[in-house]
Amino acid sequence: QVQLVESGGGLVQTGGSLRLSCAASGRTFMSYAMGWFRQAPGKEREFVAAISWIGIPDYADSVKGRFTISRDNAKNTVYLQMNSLKPADTAVYYCAADHSGGRVATMITEYDYWGQGTQVTVSS
Repeated sequence: QVQLVESGGGLVQTGGSLRLSCAASGRTFMSYAMGWFRQAPGKEREFVAAISWIGIPDYADSVKGRFTISRDNAKNTVYLQMNSLKPADTAVYYCAADHSGGRVATMITEYDYWGQGTQVTVSS
């Protein structure tokens, strides 16, 4: 069982930055791949970024070059650094854990555990 708690969301102006954190419980964190997804009002949840247990990342095309995912296995934490934010990035951001740590999964169904989400709002 893995519990995930996101933090770091908030209100920011266009062009600003935020860093989201996701703290995980459990001793097996380092064996999990981790992902970030987001869901805007009236839209489906979508993939944002993921990182394998050894640190290989993948990104949605919409955030490449602006967002960076990283992990600190000693702190059981995964981060999402978001730069050059746009109003289109406004959404609830969710952290997720995939027990198949060697892959970088982009589909919701590939993840086993989810956090409760943190709101990110980008004003124009």
